[in-house]
Amino acid sequence: MKKIAFVALFSISFMVNAQTNEELQKHYEAFYKEMRMQADVNGMINALTHLNVLSPSSARKDTLAYIYANNNQHMQALNTIGIEKNESDSDLSVQVKAISLKAINQPKRALEQFDILNKRSPSAYLAYEIADLKIQTGDNAGAMTNIEYGITNAKDDMKYAFYERQQPYEASLKAAFVHLKALATYNQDKNKIDEAIAFIDEALKIDPNFNLASLSKQALESRKTQPTDQNE
Repeated sequence: MKKIAFVALFSISFMVNAQTNEELQKHYEAFYKEMRMQADVNGMINALTHLNVLSPSSARKDTLAYIYANNNQHMQALNTIGIEKNESDSDLSVQVKAISLKAINQPKRALEQFDILNKRSPSAYLAYEIADLKIQTGDNAGAMTNIEYGITNAKDDMKYAFYERQQPYEASLKAAFVHLKALATYNQDKNKIDEAIAFIDEALKIDPNFNLASLSKQALESRKTQPTDQNE
């Protein structure tokens, strides 16, 4: 009898817990919907975190990581979905990893993720990210392939955001590629400084308000006036 009573009690307890979890899940689903309507980021994060505890889901994890990344909480985003290269990841997961790894200054790891995205759906914007990261990691020759693709495929109305000013601004994507071409050219051969400056002039002709290109030109011109470093 005791054994039967224990089994019956366990079954009732299990049913109560299941019902409680189901009710909690419905509550947090409704809570998440309401937080979305109110554009309350912290509320959305709270709701999704509870939902992932109650009913773990890769899609919810990806969404939570995206919300973190979109709120510039990149470490939290990566702690949610990891940093590993995984070809089977969803597009959203790969995108979050790429953006967040770039944001925390992990260019090699970010490059792996951008490469996956570019294989799935090539675009001029992804080509720019890849070329920029390749230059950062010293692969200037490899960057040239992406730069030429970008110059060919970037439309005149495409813009790219830059943040070196106190106030962010947008510049022509095509001009941005030509600017990268100048940097890659100079990095591969310091004797080609005049060729690099000519590329920057070309970028400024496309977009005269491209501040980063102007800064790069000033830096290269100042190098021309400095004595040659024999150790370079």
